[in-house]
Amino acid sequence: MAKITYIEHNGTRHQIEVRPGMTVMEGARDNGIPGIDADCGGACACSTCHVYVAPEWTDKLPPVDPMEQDMLDFAYKPDPERSRLTCQLKVTEALDGLVVQMPERQI
Repeated sequence: MAKITYIEHNGTRHQIEVRPGMTVMEGARDNGIPGIDADCGGACACSTCHVYVAPEWTDKLPPVDPMEQDMLDFAYKPDPERSRLTCQLKVTEALDGLVVQMPERQI
């Protein structure tokens, strides 16, 4: 299991264990974490699971692929360095300790 910390825009922290093979989005959805809407269910067809990855994690994640980048263009206030779609982040043991922060809103 990987412990992932989700931080709501208001600062409320949720640390949960997510099973490898799931996505960071599924971990939030299955544990009722507010702030990740995931309207498309994880198909990378919207931007409603957008988060800002903690700076110390940006280089530890797989690179953004073109489809994710296209969807990030529609996200609320995307950050070119830290924005990711949680549906595209597959959980592995290497993500143990990952910290993500939700934007003010999802669009």
